Amino acid sequence: MKVPKTIRTYCPRCRAHTEQTVTLYKAGRRRGARWGERRHEEKKKGYGGQKYPIQRNKAKTTKKHALKLQCKVCGYTYQKKGIRLKKLEVV
Repeated sequence: MKVPKTIRTYCPRCRAHTEQTVTLYKAGRRRGARWGERRHEEKKKGYGGQKYPIQRNKAKTTKKHALKLQCKVCGYTYQKKGIRLKKLEVV
């Protein structure tokens, strides 16, 4: 699916429909020193088998793509709910 670089949609901060730039949401770099990462590693190590189920076969054929919108008037950035698609392209 192709999405235009700018769309005119509702901005929650301006409380009006404004021009907004569209980009694809990209997850940030995972940091091993964070509390969640440390806890996950702690739970995995030691005796007693695997604490989390190992996903052996891939169930879904698509991923959810979230859109990141930035208002051109106020500069407010927010995310649109993820759409399940094989491929999303910002044109």
